[in-house]
Amino acid sequence: MTPTFAFDFAHMFAGALVLVSFMMLYQNRLPPLINTLALHSLLLALSVAWQAHIQDKPDLYVTAVIALGFKSVFIPMALHRMVVRMALHREIEVAVGTGLTMLLGIGLVALSMDLMLRVTAGAGALAREDVALALSVVLLGLLIMTTRRNAVSQVIGFMSIENGLILAGTGARGMPLVVEISVAFSVLVAFIVIGIFLLRIRERFDTVDLQALDRFRGERP
Repeated sequence: MTPTFAFDFAHMFAGALVLVSFMMLYQNRLPPLINTLALHSLLLALSVAWQAHIQDKPDLYVTAVIALGFKSVFIPMALHRMVVRMALHREIEVAVGTGLTMLLGIGLVALSMDLMLRVTAGAGALAREDVALALSVVLLGLLIMTTRRNAVSQVIGFMSIENGLILAGTGARGMPLVVEISVAFSVLVAFIVIGIFLLRIRERFDTVDLQALDRFRGERP
């Protein structure tokens, strides 16, 4: 396998993650947003598996399986179930219009590419470009969290950030397996805690919209 072919496939997967992050920014309903998260995690699993192949690091295959099983299948299924059982509003309240949000996203991608390509000038071509794309995914995840008022969509933005961090770690010649497993299970535990927290919010306030919750500040039971 030629290095150019390996680089092209690695960049294709990383670029696809950035593209799907933009798809997440565009969604204004919870079910499609959750489905897009599943696609995002699936692409991450494929990217990590490809990195395991070209770097000859079998431990990264375990990371790919974790991303595929938990983040692409289990967590999206649990989120869909949560939306149905808690009768959450399917429409997502946004703080910024979709058009402006997409423009901000394009600006963040351009910023991350320019910044990381300058900072990592001495690194290898594969690591430089993959880390730059991974930073784009992280920044787009932050944008999702800051422009969405629904708590579930902010959880999805947080998970998108974690996908970007894993992409950066594997692109930079891989993180130790124990770190990756601990990160994956930390996210799983955080997801369970957030699910319980959202359930309690739903029981108390009958909504998980953050704008609506703001109106309850200072209210005494």
